[in-house]
Amino acid sequence: MTNTPPTLSYRSIFISDVHLGYHSCRAEMLLSFLRASRTQNLYLVGDIVDLESLSRSFHWPQSHSDVVRTLLGKAKHGSRVVYIPGNHDASFRDYCGLKFGNVEIRRRCLHTTVDGRKFLVTHGDEFDSHVTCSPWLNSLGRFAYRRMMAVHTLYNRARAQLGYRYWSLASFLKRRSASAQQYIERYSKAACDSASRRGLDGIICGHIHRPDQCDIDGVTYINDGDWVENCTALVEHLDGRLELLDWPGLRATLEDQDATVLLPTAA
Repeated sequence: MTNTPPTLSYRSIFISDVHLGYHSCRAEMLLSFLRASRTQNLYLVGDIVDLESLSRSFHWPQSHSDVVRTLLGKAKHGSRVVYIPGNHDASFRDYCGLKFGNVEIRRRCLHTTVDGRKFLVTHGDEFDSHVTCSPWLNSLGRFAYRRMMAVHTLYNRARAQLGYRYWSLASFLKRRSASAQQYIERYSKAACDSASRRGLDGIICGHIHRPDQCDIDGVTYINDGDWVENCTALVEHLDGRLELLDWPGLRATLEDQDATVLLPTAA
């Protein structure tokens, strides 16, 4: 799959929370998506590089370099690439307004779909203030998340060895948590309020590793997910339609179709 030419064409792609430099980053999965896709606009909606994780322990396999090289290649060969730094790569916010290697660095931006809808595009950590908790609970949450992701990574490694497809254990556990659901509801409401105050049709963000697409009080809320737990992206089709892609599922479908085409014809 990773060696096939691009077969998926979009007007815009939005990805966030890749966390390059973090042990649980699904760089190979993202690489296969980038290589199979072409787009006019590519928005990198924060936490593409996990500087916090790299400061704790250096982890940078070849696949992480390949992702960076592929992103720069798209910028070089015609895609408009906009990088909106998040909280894990916040140091890059010092360079907002500048352009490096054809990549624009912006604090946030406005995206207008081909059918005229206007969306605020931002990482989303600015809405944390609406769902705050005590510092010690934040620290406990980060510790618990790292432990959960370690289990998540081992679980999917075992599934792959047994021939099973990728499945997000972390997302399943979050959906079972009432407190996590309350956090997500408050977060998405705060995000939509921000777009509404600007007179916009909706907001596109990341940050909380929970892909979603819904309407809240007349405002469209879209979270493009992540490439640690879910491996999802938001795409704008050439007709302006916005769709959340579950790449592991779509990739498996495309591979099954390729296998069917290559099957020998019965005599």
